[in-house]
Amino acid sequence: MVHAPSLQHHLPGDNARFQTSSVSSTGKALADSEALCRAKGVRLTPIRRRVLEVLLSAPKPLGAYDLADSLASQGRRMAPITVYRALDFLIEQGLAHRLASRNAYIASTGSHRIPAFLICDGCGEATEITCSDVAETVRKVLTEQGYQPLSRALEITGRCLHCQDVH
Repeated sequence: MVHAPSLQHHLPGDNARFQTSSVSSTGKALADSEALCRAKGVRLTPIRRRVLEVLLSAPKPLGAYDLADSLASQGRRMAPITVYRALDFLIEQGLAHRLASRNAYIASTGSHRIPAFLICDGCGEATEITCSDVAETVRKVLTEQGYQPLSRALEITGRCLHCQDVH
């Protein structure tokens, strides 16, 4: 589940924020995304908007075929290549992230920092944390090493509190 700005939890001694989404925040996120695209001079087409809307409302990261299935409930089934093109656009605009470890996609919280995701192996939930200390440290290491990453998202897998209690 992507966590939206409505519920923010601070780690002791840190400035990390965990963000949780709600239905009311989906409309605002879509409006903000459309405004961002207009400002950049690109179009959030109806298909791209529908893909983003599904990502925003999804309880966990979705694969491209899962997205196609979800979108099929809103009309005819979309071809996977159409979904992939929409996802590529959303990633380029900073509106979504690809989680390589899951080959799945998640809506972005809109932070311009390097995101880190806590991904539960039990339930599949992914929580985006934005932490300026983590982002700055990663940026510094990349600069010092002269490294050009293909992805700028950290993925940390483990078990969420709920799954630790269950298993």
